[in-house]
Amino acid sequence: MTRENAWTKCDKKKINQVMEFCEEYRKFLSECKTERECTDRAVEMAKENGYVDLMDVIAKNKTLKPGDKVYASNMGKAIVLFNIGTKPIEQGMKILGAHIDSPRLDVKQNPLYEDEELVLMDTHYYGGIKKYQWVAIPLALHGVVVLTSGKKIDVVIGEDMDDTVVGVSDLLIHLAAEQMDKKASKVVEGEALDILVGSMPMGSKKKDDEAKNEKEKTKAYILKLLQKKYGFKEEDFMSAELEAVPAGPARNMGIDNSMIMGYGQDDRVCAYTSLVAMLKTENPEKTTACLLVDKEEIGSVGATGMESKFFENMTAELIGRLGSYNDLTLRRALANSQMLSSDVNAAYDPNYPSAFEKKNASFFGRGIVFNKFTGARGKSGSNDANAEYVAKVRAAMERDDVAYQMAELGKVDVGGGGTIAYILANYGMEVMDCGVAVQNMHAPYEVTSKIDIYETMRGYLAFLK
Repeated sequence: MTRENAWTKCDKKKINQVMEFCEEYRKFLSECKTERECTDRAVEMAKENGYVDLMDVIAKNKTLKPGDKVYASNMGKAIVLFNIGTKPIEQGMKILGAHIDSPRLDVKQNPLYEDEELVLMDTHYYGGIKKYQWVAIPLALHGVVVLTSGKKIDVVIGEDMDDTVVGVSDLLIHLAAEQMDKKASKVVEGEALDILVGSMPMGSKKKDDEAKNEKEKTKAYILKLLQKKYGFKEEDFMSAELEAVPAGPARNMGIDNSMIMGYGQDDRVCAYTSLVAMLKTENPEKTTACLLVDKEEIGSVGATGMESKFFENMTAELIGRLGSYNDLTLRRALANSQMLSSDVNAAYDPNYPSAFEKKNASFFGRGIVFNKFTGARGKSGSNDANAEYVAKVRAAMERDDVAYQMAELGKVDVGGGGTIAYILANYGMEVMDCGVAVQNMHAPYEVTSKIDIYETMRGYLAFLK
């Protein structure tokens, strides 16, 4: 069944609404390129909309009631928001869950080295990437360095237009005959994704007494600059989290201004739309929750990933503040909940039609994408939503006239992918994947349709009602 293109149903007023909403999203995407930056911005937005820190509520031994809105941050890299409904929480919650980590290059713990007066940083790629896409493009460094004193230093290098960028070199085509014969997975090896950060030896600008005793003068100059601007030394890389990401803002795309191109739209496009829908929801019957987590791209592991007990623990704390905590209430609250696992899907690409089965592909312009299941090949690793729940979600979309489509990730035997859906489903709750269709997924610059972004936010709002 072919769904109607949502642009065709837009009058001038709605087009303006779409453009205004997507401009705010584009700013968010440009400014929030790491999970820490996304969490910080989510906290700001939550506070602006009347949410208070759950940890403060606990510390002051306050009780909560319907209408109260709280949030909790997990190590500054994940966040959950709750809007307490009028119905008892053991009747379940309405949950939106997305991830805020994206594929990138992580700087190693002992990264800095000099080779023939060039200084490079060693990296380890994070998540599934085509390594050859990350060479010969401008990169920025984002992250934190934590000193042994406990002081945390925020680092951003390469985002200001007046700031310098860094990057990974590529082999010139004139000498690349052997390289061009390699498989795409071997054209650029992981250990070759080292970032060029300097080429000026210490003492080049002026007489520098420090340079006399340095064997690696270029490296010494880079360290001197880092010490001067940010206040950390080489050994402090050991307790740093620095990420190399594409430099510069997300851009409006298309002669018709109908798309957005930018880094990290998997899955920040769903994180942003989920967060906005959550903040727009007022006085719900069932408690609503928005969960933005880390580490999905590497298996949802670790203390800030979905596999952690963070969400369960914060739900328990919330129930405790409602004055009704017991383990049975917690288990019922989780089991009776309904969730949309907010994650992107592969948009049909006319340049690569053989990867898609058109009847079950997602397309630009046709609204929010629902995936009954993800996984790979024989649905391996999938949460396969039951038909009853799919029907309920469809009814919510149609009630609010939300443009939506149903799709799979691609042809059955071509590949696949997973989300956080199956983890929440382990509690017995009803879960289905849904989100925005994306071209160039996991590339440095991904592409989305503005009408799909807007309709996804509307779809999340309809679900939370």
